[in-house]
Amino acid sequence: MGKRQKLRSRLIRDFKLNKYLYLMMVPVIAYYLVFFYGPMYGALIAFKDYSPMKGILGSDWVGLKHFEDFFGSFYFLRVLKNTILISLYTLLFEFPAPILLALLINEVRRKKFKRVVQTITYMPYFISLVVICGIITDFTNADGLLNRLFVFLGYDGQAMLQKPELFRPIYVLSEIWQRIGWESIIYIAALMSIDLEQYEAARMDGASRLKQMIYITLPGLLPTIMIMFILRMGNLLNVGFEKIILLYNPVTYETADVISSFVYRKGLLEFGWSYSSAVGLFNSVINLVLLITANTLSRRATQNSLW
Repeated sequence: MGKRQKLRSRLIRDFKLNKYLYLMMVPVIAYYLVFFYGPMYGALIAFKDYSPMKGILGSDWVGLKHFEDFFGSFYFLRVLKNTILISLYTLLFEFPAPILLALLINEVRRKKFKRVVQTITYMPYFISLVVICGIITDFTNADGLLNRLFVFLGYDGQAMLQKPELFRPIYVLSEIWQRIGWESIIYIAALMSIDLEQYEAARMDGASRLKQMIYITLPGLLPTIMIMFILRMGNLLNVGFEKIILLYNPVTYETADVISSFVYRKGLLEFGWSYSSAVGLFNSVINLVLLITANTLSRRATQNSLW
């Protein structure tokens, strides 16, 4: 029997044994085919002068014209710089926050207090993004809560979202507040998988709680941290346009306009479908390169990777 026949017989046998598991996979596969792989066909319009009347295949082919227009435009450096800076600030400050929260919660011995802290930190993630942005706008207005506090401390009140230099700090801090509790769940689950006998052995050897955290807890979390870091790198330039659009305004375009919000304006508001598709495709290619690079470096440095 050839290798192909052996493989085919093994697959048939495995399908018969696990047919219900394969059946459960069908909705997930269908979801990705319809909403992720199917729309990739539409990326063709990035290389065409798309017209709804002609359709994707009937539109005129223009090659790399839209990419050249974007790279040569005034907006290219601005949106690329803003996207990279906001992404790096978020990675630098928001990514470690749930790890620190998980470590702190893990050290709490009172279960009731631990549940209260977890519930309070989880709540912002489940609030509608529109409501979140409304809260941020109200708090940062000239007569908002934060400005009243600053005036009480002797500082001048100001509409913070009208200040380009304050947009990035506000965005990053709100991301931490909104996501820290939800993202800490993954790390708390990873902490629960660490063998408790290691802590008992460390206590018998006289190790303090700080040393237990450094030599047992952090190494146990490292595989999870690296996987989450790789996934984050794969989405480094995908700054959520919804929140940006809800918070920014023409005054703050200088520091707030990112690739995704630029694509939204050009594609949906100005009907530049081909141009915006070219910009979005450029963004996706960069994210793919970052994902592969981060995965390769992680595999070589820590032996942890997605593939």
